Amino acid sequence: MRGREDNAVVQKSYDFSLRCVKLYKYLCDNGGNYIIGKQLLRSGTSVCANVRESQRAQTKPDFITKLYIALKEASETEYWIELLRDAEYISVKQADCMQADCIELIKLLTSIIKSVKENSKQ
Repeated sequence: MRGREDNAVVQKSYDFSLRCVKLYKYLCDNGGNYIIGKQLLRSGTSVCANVRESQRAQTKPDFITKLYIALKEASETEYWIELLRDAEYISVKQADCMQADCIELIKLLTSIIKSVKENSKQ
């Protein structure tokens, strides 16, 4: 398996997971919403966990399945970020920065899934 530095989706999802961990810590340290923060932590770190799992997939369908799970988790994480912003637990600036990274991951995962599916048809 290639290292994080050799694979953009692995590196970006890891960096995003780390940001989610730090945001959760920030929420806990600053009287933020523990329950929503925990949801963000779970879904945000699951993105990278599933991307990493996909790297050891046994088949192309298995690979695609793991990336779909990562994509769903990224979408859920985007929701938790929006909720934290709108409930004023995090600033608009914090939310915008996190959302930009999350949306980038969603686009990247969508593109990979689409490419693998198209290549499988050939």
